[in-house]
Amino acid sequence: MNKWPRGRWAWAAALGVAALLVLTVMDLGQHYEVQLGAVLALAMARALALSLAWLRPRAALLVSLITTVVTAAVTTPVSSSEPWPWGTTAAFGHSFVVAIAGARGLGRREQVAWWVATQAVGVVAVELAPDRGSWRGLITMAVLSAVAVVVGDLIHSRGQTNRRLAEQETITKAERAERERLQERARIARELHDVVAHHLSVVVVRADSAPHRLADVPENVREEFTEIANAARVSLTEMRRVLRLLREPVEQPPMGELGPQPGLAELADLVESTRRAGADVRLIGEVPAGFDATVELTAYRVVQEALSNAVRHAPHAAVEVSVRKSGSELEVTVHNAPPPGSPTPAPGSGHGLTGMRERVALVEGTVSAAPTPEGGYLVQAIIPVGQEVASGDHGHGG
Repeated sequence: MNKWPRGRWAWAAALGVAALLVLTVMDLGQHYEVQLGAVLALAMARALALSLAWLRPRAALLVSLITTVVTAAVTTPVSSSEPWPWGTTAAFGHSFVVAIAGARGLGRREQVAWWVATQAVGVVAVELAPDRGSWRGLITMAVLSAVAVVVGDLIHSRGQTNRRLAEQETITKAERAERERLQERARIARELHDVVAHHLSVVVVRADSAPHRLADVPENVREEFTEIANAARVSLTEMRRVLRLLREPVEQPPMGELGPQPGLAELADLVESTRRAGADVRLIGEVPAGFDATVELTAYRVVQEALSNAVRHAPHAAVEVSVRKSGSELEVTVHNAPPPGSPTPAPGSGHGLTGMRERVALVEGTVSAAPTPEGGYLVQAIIPVGQEVASGDHGHGG
């Protein structure tokens, strides 16, 4: 990328341009017969070529060669020992331009072409005015410009190598981070499978076999065992789906491709199953539908987690669930009244609320969860839906 150097190199470049300007004035003024105005003009042109080398390499080379041609045409050495047509400052100034242009990315063939053009300028000048210079004077410029071509190419190659190494290091870091992430996901999947899934399987087996193992089990108790077994099977199915997601090493397919996901249409069933488990749960109002699948799944999971918390921490308390659309937002509310008596709620880890907030944050929503003044608890989630609602919203009452 062609740009002016930065940091301390910017000062070095500026100092180099200024030094070339001053030295060119001194060189032409002392060693060649030329008018003062021409000296200043040629010195500024030489400095301009060096300035352009960082920004416009090809233009800089062209300006440098034209400056040399004009210098050769208007100057005469004061003695035969003075170099011509390439003066000392012209030779070093042009060589610096060649080196910088090569470092800035000129191809090798193009660099060779400019080297040939440089030598051609000297050859033509000596042919036209053999009394001002000699062929031996061209050797120094040929060597200097050749060294400049090699140095520029080496600098450019080194820069490319460093960039490739930096890119490779970045890729390696990303691959290492991805590998660590997959390993962590695999570890979590193993823990879930070995601990949670195992215990759920035990619950299913015990609930299914309890009516056969226990004598004189009433019919309502048999139904309760059946409900427990069915709920555990559903949880086990969900757990296996999560395990597949955790163990999938490639990019996850869009939501819904790995199996049907619950949405707001299943909210009434969720409330009913919680009610059958002994909780006093009511679904207030109609539930809107027709939202994006991600929005509906998020709302469903919020209600699911909030009901689970209410049943665990405030057993036998009345719980009200409502989902309504307000403008471009979906408002999900789960409110439980103070539990009767002095219950001993089960302790919680707080991971449920954390997971709820993370899930809602993924759809740019917010969650508030706090006790109410009367001693109950209120969970409220606000989920943006925009224009995702279908035109014919319908509801499911409870």
